Amino acid sequence: MKIEAVFLDRDGTIGGDDTVHYPGKFELFPYSRELIEKLKGSGFKVFSFTNQPGIARGEAAAEEFFDELQDFGFDDVYICPHAHHDGCSCRKPAAGMLLSAAEKHHVNLENCVVIGDRWSDMAAASKTKSMKILVKTGAGIITLNEHSDKLKEIEIEYIAEDLRAAVEWLYLQQGTAIPT
Repeated sequence: MKIEAVFLDRDGTIGGDDTVHYPGKFELFPYSRELIEKLKGSGFKVFSFTNQPGIARGEAAAEEFFDELQDFGFDDVYICPHAHHDGCSCRKPAAGMLLSAAEKHHVNLENCVVIGDRWSDMAAASKTKSMKILVKTGAGIITLNEHSDKLKEIEIEYIAEDLRAAVEWLYLQQGTAIPT
């Protein structure tokens, strides 16, 4: 498969932990910015996609998340600002954010990779037949231990210790090493 784009979840995948940290308090893992740049340098589009229900509750503004994620180097940012019960089509495990990116950037989602730490990331990717990589950071261990029932129908291609291991595996699947 020739990878067209990589979608990265925010909380627990590129930084933070298994909770939401609002912009200004969110800390990237030390290697995340460099990995985003390496992926982009290899010709992949790199998108952020994240559920942020705190926006609907008035705890933060979508623009703050967007600006922060743009500053991290993403080609584009997709944010679901809705609460859990709103029934929108963008909130993971729905695939709305992935579908919006595919339409806007003319990518085939079957040639894309989703890296995240929650079952909902994997479910959204499964709906679009994207490659799925679950990281054990953030809520990854909880996902494996407490949501295994939700993962039964989802074929996860790789379970990685962290984003660095996920990207290394991805490059190996492409027959190359991570650029230095």
